[in-house]
Amino acid sequence: MLSRTLPDRFILWLLATVAVGTLLPVHGLAAEAVDWLTLAAIFTLFFLHGARLPREALLGGLTDWRLHLAILGMTFLIFPLCGVALSHLFPSLLSPMLWTGLLFLCALPSTVQSSIAYTSLAGGNVAGAVAAAAFSNLIGVFLTPALVGLMLETQGAQISFSGIGKIVLLLFLPFVLGHGLRRWIFPVIKDRPTLTTIVDKGTILLAVYGAFSAAAVERLWTRIPPGQIGIVFLFCGLLLAAVLAAAWSVGRAFPRESRAAILFCGSVKSLASGAPMARILFPGAAAGIVLLPIMLFHAMQLIVCAWIAARMARRL
Repeated sequence: MLSRTLPDRFILWLLATVAVGTLLPVHGLAAEAVDWLTLAAIFTLFFLHGARLPREALLGGLTDWRLHLAILGMTFLIFPLCGVALSHLFPSLLSPMLWTGLLFLCALPSTVQSSIAYTSLAGGNVAGAVAAAAFSNLIGVFLTPALVGLMLETQGAQISFSGIGKIVLLLFLPFVLGHGLRRWIFPVIKDRPTLTTIVDKGTILLAVYGAFSAAAVERLWTRIPPGQIGIVFLFCGLLLAAVLAAAWSVGRAFPRESRAAILFCGSVKSLASGAPMARILFPGAAAGIVLLPIMLFHAMQLIVCAWIAARMARRL
């Protein structure tokens, strides 16, 4: 969670991984090996997240409660409401699995790397952004599966309780273990930033490769009209615009520094959490389609929020 901001070139790595997974999918024992390797990487990723997260950041989620309630409201209330509204207004424009991906996107926690970087660039409340984003990711381990389940029920679908249990086992448990061992682990990883960067990015790429590989094996992409991908892109843009507008309106009740934190923590979604969760909640080929809206939104939020942060910085 506390790794450096993913650079724009990481989007190119994502696109390359999607291409390799689609054109060179794995089968049988090789596919099982990729799945087990992905699960091990997810466990390691969240163990390191727990070891890197300062205790002050967790406690900060309980102090400036007005700021954190505003950000959590954007992340886990406004976003899901917008997603459900779209799914009810235009139910026939997307396939059920693409709607699942869009609703899953709406339930994800805030990204840590980008939100902190953009808040800092805009001259905002960086300490508040760190605490809010870390707190969002921690409770997202529980809130995201619950919200996805609630929203999918409105679509006549559901997720399994075993998937929710795996989320706790593979995300929350290693996080707690890593945080409990922070005193011994952090001095080791602090001097090895390359290691944590490789784990962060490698886990995302493994999850994406496995998901798109399984989708290619099952030939799921042949069942999706090409125009629906354009519709997903349009809906991602509408979601981002709506939540940015809502965050800016809510932020007017706060000092300027906190307004920037609300804007950039409340309007972004974490691919770093989304890719592992998707592989756990939606095993097999379905995860590839579920991940598509998240990756489109990830690229969009990086570009749009960087532009907004730069404009805010020039106004200082």
